[in-house]
Amino acid sequence: MLDPMQSDRRRFLAATSSAFAALLASGCMTRGTGPSASRNASAAARSGFNDYGPLKADPAGLLDLPEGFSYRVVSSLGDAMDDGASVPDKADGMGCFDLGNGEIALVRNHELTPLDKAGGPIARGFDTKDGVIVPGGTTNIVLDAQTLAVKRQFRTLGGTIRNCSGGITPWGTWLSCEEAPTGPGQRYGEGLAQNHGWVFEVPAAARGLVDPVPLRAMGRFNHEAACVDPITGFVYETEDRDDGVLYRFLPRTPGRLDDGGRLQAMVIDGLADTRNWDVAAMPLQRQYEVSWIDLDDVEAPADDLRQRAAARGAALIARGEGIHMGTDDLFICSTSGGGAKLGQIFRLVPGRGTTRDRVELFFESESKDQFNYGDNLCVAPNGHLMICEDQYTDVVDNHVRGITPDGRPYVFARLRLQTELAGGCFSPDGKTFFVNAYAPTKTLAITGPWVA
Repeated sequence: MLDPMQSDRRRFLAATSSAFAALLASGCMTRGTGPSASRNASAAARSGFNDYGPLKADPAGLLDLPEGFSYRVVSSLGDAMDDGASVPDKADGMGCFDLGNGEIALVRNHELTPLDKAGGPIARGFDTKDGVIVPGGTTNIVLDAQTLAVKRQFRTLGGTIRNCSGGITPWGTWLSCEEAPTGPGQRYGEGLAQNHGWVFEVPAAARGLVDPVPLRAMGRFNHEAACVDPITGFVYETEDRDDGVLYRFLPRTPGRLDDGGRLQAMVIDGLADTRNWDVAAMPLQRQYEVSWIDLDDVEAPADDLRQRAAARGAALIARGEGIHMGTDDLFICSTSGGGAKLGQIFRLVPGRGTTRDRVELFFESESKDQFNYGDNLCVAPNGHLMICEDQYTDVVDNHVRGITPDGRPYVFARLRLQTELAGGCFSPDGKTFFVNAYAPTKTLAITGPWVA
């Protein structure tokens, strides 16, 4: 019987001439760029769309939404899973996939440290602390595509640390990223047997624990998220550091990340620092040409990959977090960038071998009403960006914020719990927006009258 992961890879390789086909295979809805994007943005401006209307207080005290929208909780901390364990805490990044046969799957990260509870024994995993498998990893939730009823849920990755965000691939897998460059003899590494700070691949069609193979050629650093260009197969990776950079991985074999490849860092012509903290060096919507430098010693035992990249001219980004691929462009969220240190969003347009890559500052938050510490983000079917907030205050007031294709921010949802929102993603048909409340874990499915 053909391995589902190999089958999906074959479909990806056959579809590299069509971004649309590849993105449909991944369950990712997209927005365009170029003339079509300009038309979409102009249409949005002409429509007079400002937001979905004022938020209505949730009687259950969980999530306020606009009129006409509703949510249901599909999974919560402590729920019994089909493998005998219970749903663990700290739900973070997440992706949604079409499994066929009327089923969709959510692959959900759990940003657990070695001191957190796992939700039950883990049969096998990447690493141990003092002989016990560490609890970080992923769970898969399989839903009926029409009713959103949970059909089964179970753990799929174990033995990892602080699986923060990640990204979907066009061949039907989730890239789960460790925000944890630690290991034996290092800070927070007491009792560990392995180095951490890797990317792991989890098939959406997995039926249980997968073989936890670290994709070492993709670099060891404080990983946050990743996305794949379906035309080239290149993987873009963010780094959650104040002095982080943007990485690009060129796999030796498109669709087979475990075959190795080259890791690069982004250099922006004429601009060394995108953060705009002290000087507004990067103005809004000015396009810069981009080049990429090859990196060596990418397993970085000293966790200095970003510093070596910056010394060679790589552009600094303040806490790169969410990243998401559209049709011909990708968006990167910087949590604390900008003059107000409230966050930035960059738009990168890959040249794909025909032109130079280009990058621009698409949006910079000037007030907490626009967005406050954006984290995970995704592109909605209508071309809007949906951004999950993760504030760092004693009393948090986190929202899902939207930004229209022509750059207008609005509020879509308000979380009433004292935790962050994470893992926002759309179902393959574009009708349902899934999002996590981080802790205690709750995974929500939101439906309503989305603007086309």
